[in-house]
Amino acid sequence: MKLRVDDMVLITRGRDRGKTGQVQRIFAKQDKVLVEGINVVSRHTKATGNIRQAGIVQKELPIPVANVRLICPHTNKPTRVGYTKLADGAKARVSKVSKEVIE
Repeated sequence: MKLRVDDMVLITRGRDRGKTGQVQRIFAKQDKVLVEGINVVSRHTKATGNIRQAGIVQKELPIPVANVRLICPHTNKPTRVGYTKLADGAKARVSKVSKEVIE
């Protein structure tokens, strides 16, 4: 997966289209990411023991990776991500917009 935790992303599809957020968690097997403040839904919960409270709880759900674009840290524009080999042989992420190494 070409995204990493703490990357800033732009939402390209869905009801949160146009919003930006930070990647909190990655679900690689499901090709989904959890983005802070995006795809927030209300869930009705029952009290289970003394840990949870009953009532309506707001929670964030993961969204498909295809619905987000990385925001290039150099240009602050949405971009696709590629890979390149550096001089020391290491693999690095590259912005397709600015052609600069990310991180």
